[in-house]
Amino acid sequence: MKTLPPMHTWLHDLPLVAILRGLHPDEAVEIGHALVGAGFRMLEVPLNSPEACTSIRRLVDALGDDYLVGAGTVLDPARVKDIADAGGRLIVMPHADVAVIRAAKQAGLYCVPGVATPTEAFAALAAGADALKLFPAEQASPAVLKAWRAVLPKELAVLPVGGIAPDNMAPWLAAGAAGFGIGSSLYAPGRAAVDVAARARDFADAWRHLHPASQGNRA
Repeated sequence: MKTLPPMHTWLHDLPLVAILRGLHPDEAVEIGHALVGAGFRMLEVPLNSPEACTSIRRLVDALGDDYLVGAGTVLDPARVKDIADAGGRLIVMPHADVAVIRAAKQAGLYCVPGVATPTEAFAALAAGADALKLFPAEQASPAVLKAWRAVLPKELAVLPVGGIAPDNMAPWLAAGAAGFGIGSSLYAPGRAAVDVAARARDFADAWRHLHPASQGNRA
């Protein structure tokens, strides 16, 4: 089995994950190019989207190995094989089901489970999670994340998901967030690619404003 690069390899330049819930295969490539044009390197198609694995395959074929494409809302460990067969390399879930985490790691894929408590966080890490998705972020706060960071491994990436906007990232980053997952504020079914591209640039510019060192990695 091929060894995966560390998760921080994907998070280094622009640690924003595009959550493409509702994406249709016919628009996958156009939306994918709109996102990567703004600097995004990680794209997630939730499995409750139409023909999600077809969209994943089209994104993988169009974008290549320089981008991390995978599935979100993975609730059943049996679906991991479908995602891997489509070329996906990333499994994201809204919960911390250790069966899904273990299936992802056995398949040689990255896994970022959703957690809402320290108990879930440590159970997910013990099962092999590569990073953690703090979900829903609206249920928590930067203060909660700061408290978590006092006990979680220092190198671990925690990505808040839910309600993230270009103008509210700073408090989360100050509390120890390594990046974010971004859903409907970036992409929604029927939204034109040009609009998605503009929103993606807004998020990327907000990140680079907070991290001037990232300016040299502008897409």
